[in-house]
Amino acid sequence: MSKKKQPMRWLRDREAKKSKASFPELFFDLVFVFGLIQLSHTLAEDFTSTAVGEALLLILAIWWLWINTTWVTNLLNTDSEPVRYLLFALMFAAILMAIALPEAFGDHALPFAAIYALMQVGRSLFAWVAFGSHDPKSASTFGRITFWACIAGTLWVAGAFASTEWRLAVWGLALAIEYGVPLLRFPFPGLGRADKETLNLNGEHLAERCALFVIICLGETILTTGRNAVEHMGPDLTFMVFCGAFLSTVAMWWIYFHRGQEEAAEKAEETNEPEAVAHSLFTYGHLPIVADIILTAVGEDFALSHPEEQGDWKSACAIIGGPVLFLCGNIWLKLAAPSGFPFLTLLVSLASWQSVSLHCWCRFIF
Repeated sequence: MSKKKQPMRWLRDREAKKSKASFPELFFDLVFVFGLIQLSHTLAEDFTSTAVGEALLLILAIWWLWINTTWVTNLLNTDSEPVRYLLFALMFAAILMAIALPEAFGDHALPFAAIYALMQVGRSLFAWVAFGSHDPKSASTFGRITFWACIAGTLWVAGAFASTEWRLAVWGLALAIEYGVPLLRFPFPGLGRADKETLNLNGEHLAERCALFVIICLGETILTTGRNAVEHMGPDLTFMVFCGAFLSTVAMWWIYFHRGQEEAAEKAEETNEPEAVAHSLFTYGHLPIVADIILTAVGEDFALSHPEEQGDWKSACAIIGGPVLFLCGNIWLKLAAPSGFPFLTLLVSLASWQSVSLHCWCRFIF
């Protein structure tokens, strides 16, 4: 096989219906279980306003890293060895990044920022090489992505050398660039913006990958609930709080997966503007859902570890805010992928609110 044809094996066959996540992709996702656990535990230990701001920034970074990798694996052939090697390298880097995550605003700022920047630039550069001359428009898009990843990566590394206050500002600017340039179609000096709809996305695959990531986040919530139940279960109110926490997690699963997720997959697959729809439904649309599940896990940690203590504002924000914002994110998802008025979802939402009320009743009344 000639060198010219070799990169073609790295690309997904346009005629193939890649509707299922591959095993290498599922293997890659396991790293983020560890990262989410690190993040929720760190937030539960220090839930001050400053820590919440820092945690939000880290959630944005983790999500952006994962969703951009998902876009790339949507376009590439994950059964080819070079693409698998890419995923394994990203896995190893992600583990190191997750280890540094609790001290990302402390002693491990530089390792965290450098690894994050390297992953973003390296993955985009790989996709640019993979498309090469076989798909000039897609190659041009990933060339632009690599350019902006380098700019944002420079800010990430520079922020690691700044003070804590300035670090938050510099890293926030880096994320603003990363989240903003796709909406502007990756403008490049002298060349303007990229053409619309240059990437041959598979909407069904993206929908499944995002659904699996939601499962991972809910799984992290289950792990947090179980760990705290083992450590604190006793003859007090812990069992009641545990039941409320479990019902909340089940309700979140039902709310997300009942009709709306399937409708989103169908809309993403049938649309004539796959990139625009993918950004709306998945890249940006799933962010509040994922963030709020993590916040809910923190609230359940508070409720289970101190079931008889009177709550304060921070526990109230986590216990109530997580489920409420989760409902808002799902309302947006279901409205963006019309499936009729979700009456059953509304009923389950009310049930979820009742479980949240049980949390609050146990925390604030007793």
